[in-house]
Amino acid sequence: MIFIVIVMFLILIAVVAGAYLYVLRKKREFEKTHQDARELFEQTAEALSSAIDAKDSYTNGHSRRVAEYSQKIAEEAGMSEEECERVYFAALLHDVGKIGVPIGILTKEGKLTKEEFEEIKLHPVMGGQILSSIRQSPWLSIGARYHHERYDGKGYPEGLKGEDIPEIARIIAVADAYDAMTSNRSYRKAIPQHIVREEMVKCIGTQFDPEFAKHMIHLIDLDTEYRMQEMEAGTNVSSGDTIRCDSLYNDCTEGVAATKKPAHLRFCSRPDDGVPSDRSLPVLILFDSLDGRVHPGEEKNPTILYFEYARIRLDGQIVEGGIRKAEVTFSDPPVDYKISGYHLEHAIDRYYEVYMVRFKDHALVRILSEHQTIQVILALPDSSRFLYVSISGENCYIHNIMVENDDREIGENTIPRIAEEISFIRGCPQGDVPNIQVDGWRTEASEGIRITDRMTLRFHTMSLPTARLVWHCAFLSVFSSADGRVNGRGFREYILLRLDGENWGSDEHVENRVEVQKGPDFEGWEVWKEKNKLGLDCEVTIRRENNRITMQTENLGISIHSTTTILDRVQDVYIALTGDQCTVTEIRCGGTHG
Repeated sequence: MIFIVIVMFLILIAVVAGAYLYVLRKKREFEKTHQDARELFEQTAEALSSAIDAKDSYTNGHSRRVAEYSQKIAEEAGMSEEECERVYFAALLHDVGKIGVPIGILTKEGKLTKEEFEEIKLHPVMGGQILSSIRQSPWLSIGARYHHERYDGKGYPEGLKGEDIPEIARIIAVADAYDAMTSNRSYRKAIPQHIVREEMVKCIGTQFDPEFAKHMIHLIDLDTEYRMQEMEAGTNVSSGDTIRCDSLYNDCTEGVAATKKPAHLRFCSRPDDGVPSDRSLPVLILFDSLDGRVHPGEEKNPTILYFEYARIRLDGQIVEGGIRKAEVTFSDPPVDYKISGYHLEHAIDRYYEVYMVRFKDHALVRILSEHQTIQVILALPDSSRFLYVSISGENCYIHNIMVENDDREIGENTIPRIAEEISFIRGCPQGDVPNIQVDGWRTEASEGIRITDRMTLRFHTMSLPTARLVWHCAFLSVFSSADGRVNGRGFREYILLRLDGENWGSDEHVENRVEVQKGPDFEGWEVWKEKNKLGLDCEVTIRRENNRITMQTENLGISIHSTTTILDRVQDVYIALTGDQCTVTEIRCGGTHG
């Protein structure tokens, strides 16, 4: 009897296992079929988008970039993986209707006539009609048809307004406008990213959905290396590991940023045949520009903002540009110095190691070769601009270029100071907490002030001379931490509110509502920026009721009212001042009631 039960049990296991394997095999077959169909769809969509872009050489790659930006915006907005995928493909095909637009209109240089623009305005309708036949994916036609609608109702083809515009189209509209501005066109060159960002800020609530525009602006802020755009070409800029230099600037590597984390450049140089060694040397170009590339002669070009600090020949000679002072010292190479990890391809090859680091307004460049060590200390004109180093040269072939970066930052006393520190707060009156100078995005923050029931925060702020953008101003940070300091242990930031009205909430357990109004005293953003450079006094009224914090302030015609509701229990909440390229002085807190 027991034997029969065991046999029956084994038979049952075999049947179940067989059924399971059958289902598993069918599932895999289905998944493979599904995957094959998906790949076919992707390839077809990409081929179609490429065909659209191919009509106009100036928009080559536009559809793919818009798709990638749209997907990133959707991810920032917290959409699901499936929703983000739909956004991507809808954006990839958003311009399909341009197939029906004459190429002469698409590629026309200069302003379109009224009749030509009316023809351009038909492409969303045509795109929607073309894609409407794909009934299993209705979002494709929605993205194509409505991506030129405006949030204020002044778009086309139907003049939809606000949230009447489908969400997927509101996302694509932001990404499409961003790429249009940061790409070259037949009628103009790419607009610099900092100007594009300001346009995004100005068009919030008019052309763009506020939420999705805000996410795009955040992506721009994260794109510190300006990768989210078509790059403006420098002077034969090379991104590889080899350059050929007949003369200085003839070929240059992309710039390597000098920061508080040391960077190491290693490369070999071979002089041209028959050229004396003193006329055949690599040269380091120290500069700043919006795209991190060398642009000689473009110092007055506002789209590049090229600024050259100095040129350093690798024999120690310096050509000074925009620096305050330079100090050069020579010494023998270390006793144990040897070339490691490099194979010199030719007997006349020279091997170099370059160490570079920057702390505020001082930079150090150390050049090591088989024959000597050269140390260059530079006193920079400010602490706000970026510092890039590019390799170029004269009559030489530079190869095996390698770049490495350290993970750890240097301390304040690592670079010997050769000139007085650039300070815009020295001698300024001080209030209840120390003054701060913020040379870059949130590089400094004031001490935290505990928020009580009712309080008034007063301070004086001034944008630095290098400031050029709307967001180069003071910020208010509301947060909690164990020690009451920004970035202290357990730091949670609930809202970051800028004086221009932009705001960020970085903690998920918070709800923020910010109202920004431009009054009759507002004279435009250019005037607003200039008056910030002259300095202004600010007053912020702060109220706390349990876990709801309200702030009210007004400056230069901009009125800001924010309400921050923290969704979990927090005992002590603080406010601190920070910013970007500005000073904050005379910080005083009054009228508090605990």
